[in-house]
Amino acid sequence: MFDGSIVAIVTPLKNDKVDIKAFEQLVEFQINNKTSGIVVCGCTGEPSTLTMKEHKELIRYTVEIVNRRCTVIAGTGSNNTKEAIELSQEAEKAGADGALVITPYYNKPMPSGLYQHYKKIADSVTIPIIIYNVPSRTGISILPETVYELSQIKNIVGIKEASGSLDQVSKIISLCRDDFVVLSGDDSLTLPIMSIGGKGVISVAANIVPLQVADMVDAALRGDWETAQRIHIELFPIFKVLFIETNPIPVKAALGLMGMITPEWRLPLTSPSPASLEKIRDVLIKSKVL
Repeated sequence: MFDGSIVAIVTPLKNDKVDIKAFEQLVEFQINNKTSGIVVCGCTGEPSTLTMKEHKELIRYTVEIVNRRCTVIAGTGSNNTKEAIELSQEAEKAGADGALVITPYYNKPMPSGLYQHYKKIADSVTIPIIIYNVPSRTGISILPETVYELSQIKNIVGIKEASGSLDQVSKIISLCRDDFVVLSGDDSLTLPIMSIGGKGVISVAANIVPLQVADMVDAALRGDWETAQRIHIELFPIFKVLFIETNPIPVKAALGLMGMITPEWRLPLTSPSPASLEKIRDVLIKSKVL
C-alpha cells in the first residue's frame, strides 16, 4: 500500500481560504498521472497555518474525492501529543488509509519521549502510522534504534526519511523488520535511497511532474536502474530548484506558473523573490514543463 510515488500535495489558497476547486483539480492531475498515493496536510500542505477545522475538513474532502482510486495518507503530526491523537483519530474516522506523523518540533523530546509520543498515537487508532523524520524542520532526528523499537508496534509500518543521511537509512533498513517501509523524503535522494532498499518517495516534485516521478520510481522498483537513473538526472534540476527557498514556496510558485493554482501562501510564508521566481521559471522552461 505504501510504496511508489506518493505526492505531498500542496494546499491551494485563494483570498486566504482553501481553494477547494483548485485542490480537486490537483488531485485529479495526480491520479491521472500514475501517482500511487496522496499525502494531504503534510509539510508541503502548510498544516502549521491551517486551522484545526480546515485541517480536518481537508482530510475528509481528500478521502471523498479520491474515492479509493489511490492511497490517501493524512498528515496528523504535532508537537502536542493530544493534538496528534485528535487528528489521527479524525483521519481514521474519515477513511484515510494511513497517517503521516512528523517528529515533534520545537520541544525536542528525548528518545524516550519520542517513543512514548508515537506509541500513544499508534495505540489510539488502528490505521497504519508512518513516522516522518525531517530534522531540518523539527530540530531533532529520530535515532535508528528508536525507529526499531517503534517498528515493533504493529500499526507503525514505515518511515518517511528526510534526514539527508544514507547511513541513517541504511541502519534503519538493517534493524527493522522486512516489511517496514522506508520512503524517501528528499526528491534528490529518492534513487539512492531506493538503491539500498527504500520503496518509494513522498515527493514535492510530483506536484508538478507526477508522471516522470512515478516512472522513475516504478523503474527502480522493477530493477530497471538504467531508466531510473536517466529520469533522475533529467529531473535533478527540478528537485533542486523546488528548494531554492523554503518549501512550499517554490512549488506553489511553479504551479502558479503552470496555471494550476493561484500562488498564495499564508504568513509567515511569503512569495518567492523575483530572482528565485526567475530561476524557477528558467528550470521549468528548460525541463519542458512550461
